Amino acid sequence: MFPFFFITDPVLIVAAIVPAAALLIYIYRLDRLDPEPPGLLLSLLFLGIISTALAKLSEEIGSLLAGAFFDERSRIYNLVLYFGVVGVSEEGFKYLLLKYRTWNSPDFNYQFDAIVYAVYVSLGFALWENISYVLLYGFSAALVRAVTAVPGHACFGVFMGAWYGLAKRCDYGGQPGLSKGFRWLAFLMPTLLHGYYDYVAVGASTTGSFVFFVALLFLAAFLVVRGASRRDRPV
Repeated sequence: MFPFFFITDPVLIVAAIVPAAALLIYIYRLDRLDPEPPGLLLSLLFLGIISTALAKLSEEIGSLLAGAFFDERSRIYNLVLYFGVVGVSEEGFKYLLLKYRTWNSPDFNYQFDAIVYAVYVSLGFALWENISYVLLYGFSAALVRAVTAVPGHACFGVFMGAWYGLAKRCDYGGQPGLSKGFRWLAFLMPTLLHGYYDYVAVGASTTGSFVFFVALLFLAAFLVVRGASRRDRPV
């Protein structure tokens, strides 16, 4: 995809990047007690980009398998596709790369760090995905995704990070069983939210039901991230 950066309208590239960049700056500024080193954050963005390629491959294989067992026009196919294939693939690879890079990092010393890390991975994914869509479908896609998909990925990252931070705190506190449970929730919660987001976006009978879910998702994530920032403490 890199050659397209040199032959396409630079306005499209800027339009694709700005929503993610704004959210990255916002979440970084909420990390009040011990801001993370830029090198670590850039590596998480890069890993988020890597997760798009891994998820795409997984989704292609998963959709073929789902189509082999279920009618593609059926509700069960959509449930399997969006929850079991797309949600698991995208949030699963985000989580695996997040844990690989940060779990044993000495910089992971405050609970809010987990939300910062998860959101940066999620927005690395969203950034690259957004550029792909905007290059294919133009400025209108940038406008729609700026208020839906990009902040949606950030919200999934907030919920992943909230549980991930609790897992780290329990790990330091000598509670490995509880830590493992929270790590599972760090994967399962965003997977279910992501699956439902896609399912409603495609299968909703009215636009209103999708808008209602997105508004509720954004509000919940905003409350979680603001509260976590105010109550931040060492792990």
